[in-house]
Amino acid sequence: MDVRRPDHDYCSSAEPCALDLALGVIAEVRAENAELRRQMEEMAISNKFGLERFAASDEDIRFYTRFASYAHLMSFWSQIEPATHDIVRVTRAQIIRPSLPTSLQPMNEFFLFMMYLSLGPAQKDLAQRFKIHQSTVSRIITTWANFLYTVLGAIGIWLDEMTIKQNLPEVFSDYSDTHVILDCTELRCQTPDSLLQSEMYSNYKSHSTFKGLIGMAPHGPVMFVSPLYQGSISDREILKQSGLVPLLQPSMAIMVDKGFLVEDLVPCKVYIPAFLRKKQQLSREEVRETQFIARLRVHVERVIRRVKEHKLFSTEIPLSLTGCINQLFAVACVLINYQNGPLVKAWARKEL
Repeated sequence: MDVRRPDHDYCSSAEPCALDLALGVIAEVRAENAELRRQMEEMAISNKFGLERFAASDEDIRFYTRFASYAHLMSFWSQIEPATHDIVRVTRAQIIRPSLPTSLQPMNEFFLFMMYLSLGPAQKDLAQRFKIHQSTVSRIITTWANFLYTVLGAIGIWLDEMTIKQNLPEVFSDYSDTHVILDCTELRCQTPDSLLQSEMYSNYKSHSTFKGLIGMAPHGPVMFVSPLYQGSISDREILKQSGLVPLLQPSMAIMVDKGFLVEDLVPCKVYIPAFLRKKQQLSREEVRETQFIARLRVHVERVIRRVKEHKLFSTEIPLSLTGCINQLFAVACVLINYQNGPLVKAWARKEL
């Protein structure tokens, strides 16, 4: 007896349970693929040395850049990022001109530059970390030193009298016309093998140095940075050459240390600690005033200490940086106004 099997109905629908199983398997595979993709991206980031690797750690951001937090750094980046599209680069021939970008994104170029300022590592070390050539590291540093020097310099840090008076701390009530607090700092550098050695030699540091003048507003921000000079120059001569004197008005006053004998150079009052000169001892009032001025002036020394927290300036500066050391120093000083919280959190005059 011929029993024929019925033809298979290809138009019939699959069992609902089979469809659900197939869709479940597909969803599971897609989820596994997405997870694997996420893990690969995380591994790529962790193996790549760049800003995104440290975005979740404010402690690392402070270590590598001196900015207080990642949010703080990104706030600063948002202010300068539009100008990076017109950045002028230093080429291999050290000619400054527009050119193609490097293999790094601009943000990571900035991160490399901040690492160089903050930690002062060897350029070969940076090249290995960022997987670029050492000569490229050198060009990035010079390019960003010039770029930030131009961008931050264009903002203008010198404050007018109205701004100073509106923000003047109460502790300056006896010195209410103080406009700027000044001090010099010296940066150790390699000793040149030439006639420049005697000019670079600082008797104070017993070493070859660069020397510069920094001015701080009474309420904390850096508002003046001079070029760097050879270490043998006097504080008085720096003030003459720095370009500060034309900014001063008769209604202002400056506060300086004992070494600044500049009353005849400036058109304004000078607050300076008393010193003996030909007297055997200071009067009680002179001692009190000297101590109080010293307490006010200590904050400009804190500014300088913050600058030298950038390790590049707390170690011996190579002479190979002579061509851009002024830009590096000025940028580090002005960045103090952006990297941290207020320098002066609270002022309170204590009776002596």
